[in-house]
Amino acid sequence: MEQLKITNLYDLTKTIAADLFEGKTYPWQALPDIHEFILQIGKTLPDEKFDKIGEDIWIAKSAKVAPTASLNGPLIVDEEAEIRHCAFIRGNAIVGKGAVVGNSTELKNVVLFDKVQVPHYNYVGDSILGYKAHMGAGSITSNVKSDKTLVVIKAGETRLETGMKKVGAMLGDNVEVGCNSVLNPGTVLGRESNIYPTSCVRGYVPEKSIYKKQGEIILKE
Repeated sequence: MEQLKITNLYDLTKTIAADLFEGKTYPWQALPDIHEFILQIGKTLPDEKFDKIGEDIWIAKSAKVAPTASLNGPLIVDEEAEIRHCAFIRGNAIVGKGAVVGNSTELKNVVLFDKVQVPHYNYVGDSILGYKAHMGAGSITSNVKSDKTLVVIKAGETRLETGMKKVGAMLGDNVEVGCNSVLNPGTVLGRESNIYPTSCVRGYVPEKSIYKKQGEIILKE
């Protein structure tokens, strides 16, 4: 399905992780490779721009990291990103240029493109967030189904097997997620889509549309 492809969701010039998606069709196919990719690219990062802190953690000299943040590798924090008070990065994470990881936000096995904001009480796991995507306070990605079966991506009548137990959400560029929303496993949000606050979202939301509730999605005027 064309709408679910990497090329229709993301501007790959807006991430240090562009090569991670090479040879792949759908974004979730990159999830198993994040760990090794960070280890490979981390060794190539210029010393004049990045500090290596601890084991397999690379932090840009221009990034701001609160002393109370918990950082675990493999991890790359790109230039001018901000990791705020009590953020918890569990590892396998790429935080893009100018991105914000906020108070009590938890990351695990994720790619945040440049300028992404997850600033308040967010959980983002096994997910990929495109350029300037924003998650409102308390919104989270749910990455495991309650019955623990493998995640299937659903878009209308289309069903794509991921073969993976843990898949969170794929947010296209410029997506806005309202406060206290839950993005269920395998959710894909098209570019420039908006999600109403307190929504419970599953499946595919078309680009440039507004998700009001299940069964009520309208195109932006």
